Amino acid sequence: MNQVYQITDFMAQGGEVLWLLFATCLLLWFLILERAIFLRFVWPRRAEKVVSAWQARIDRDSWRARRIREALVSENSMALHAGIPLIKVLVVLCPLLGLLGTVVGMVGVFEVIAVSGNDDAQAMASGIYRATIPTMAGLVVALTGIYFTVRLRQLADRAASKLQGRLVLEVAA
Repeated sequence: MNQVYQITDFMAQGGEVLWLLFATCLLLWFLILERAIFLRFVWPRRAEKVVSAWQARIDRDSWRARRIREALVSENSMALHAGIPLIKVLVVLCPLLGLLGTVVGMVGVFEVIAVSGNDDAQAMASGIYRATIPTMAGLVVALTGIYFTVRLRQLADRAASKLQGRLVLEVAA
C-alpha cells in the first residue's frame, strides 16, 4: 500500500501531463509486448504454414512463381514489422510530453512568483524540481522504448530473412 501512495505522490508532483505520459507509456508497452508475443509464439506457426504452402506448389521456378515468392516474403515482412512504426512514434513522443510537462510546470512557478511577488529561492527550487519530473519520466520511458524498438526490429528483420531463405526457388534442370 505504501508503494501505491508513493506512485500517486510522484504523479501528483509531476502534474497532469505526467498522467498523459503514463497513458502513453502503457500504450507503448502494450504494443511492445504484443510484438514480442507475436514474434515468439504466433510467427513460428505462421512461417511454417507459409513454407509448407510454398513447398506444396508444383511450380517453383517460373517468373510467376518468383513473383508469388516475392509477394509472400513482402506480405509476411509487413506482418512482422507491423506496429513498430507506431512504437517508434510513441518513443519519440515521450520526451516531448516530458518537456511539455516541464514547460507547464515552469509557467506555474513563474505565475506564482508574479502573483505573490515571492522571491524565496527555496520555494522556487521546489517548483523547478517538480517541473522537471515529467522530463525525467519522459526520458526514462523513451530510453527503455528505444532499446526494445531496436530489438524488435532486429528480430523481425532476421525472421523475414529466414523466411526468404526457406522459400527456395527450384531451378529446372
